[in-house]
Amino acid sequence: MTRALILGGTTDANLLAEAIARAGIDALYSYGGRTRAPAEQPLPTRSGGFGGASGLADYLRRERITHVVDATHPFAAEMSRNAVAACADTATPLLALERAPWSKAPGDNWIEVEDIASAVAALPERSARIFLAIGRQHIAPFAARPQHVYTLRFVDPPEGALPLPGAEIIVSRGPFTLDGELAMMRTRAIEWIVARNSGGSGARAKIDAARALSLPVIMITRPQLPDRPRVESVYEVIEWLGHRTCLGA
Repeated sequence: MTRALILGGTTDANLLAEAIARAGIDALYSYGGRTRAPAEQPLPTRSGGFGGASGLADYLRRERITHVVDATHPFAAEMSRNAVAACADTATPLLALERAPWSKAPGDNWIEVEDIASAVAALPERSARIFLAIGRQHIAPFAARPQHVYTLRFVDPPEGALPLPGAEIIVSRGPFTLDGELAMMRTRAIEWIVARNSGGSGARAKIDAARALSLPVIMITRPQLPDRPRVESVYEVIEWLGHRTCLGA
């Protein structure tokens, strides 16, 4: 009998949880614990780390998990690597629900870099207004370029002082629209954007807005992950779990 674990925290994972609930599949949803007020799910939910690959393997055995779906953020590399190791250790089938990365379109001005440190180095020397669309965990290195005026956008209000004391904070939860992103960038006179190549549609509006405004984007490429089976649609995951009729297609 199927008992699935969704490693979630993304829009794709939320859509998958809804489809699994409609199908009546026994499943658990796991949040990484970074968001203080995560979206409610139609499945039993847990939050927080597992204690590495060995802790995740113990959890899979204890909960009698038969299938694992890695629907985490494409940059949650440690969790994805732990999932590969834990599923190999327990002989549990693993499938990644992974959106395709964005591709450059005509009019895009991307500076592609490998990591956060390279993104910091790619910023201009002159003072500029920078939109950091990279999540709160990765902003500290940008303190090395204090001449810039940074705009940050978080799901939750920040707790305590930030490493960028003069930053402008937006508290908002996506998905975001092209019109909304254009208005935000114009109002705040954004000149540069730093983003991670997350892919998908929920976060793409800022990239389309940058193209429309002819703004340069420092684009951080995805980390390398171990090989694992992957799909791009909720429907394919549901089929993999042995159900074919739940999406009304």
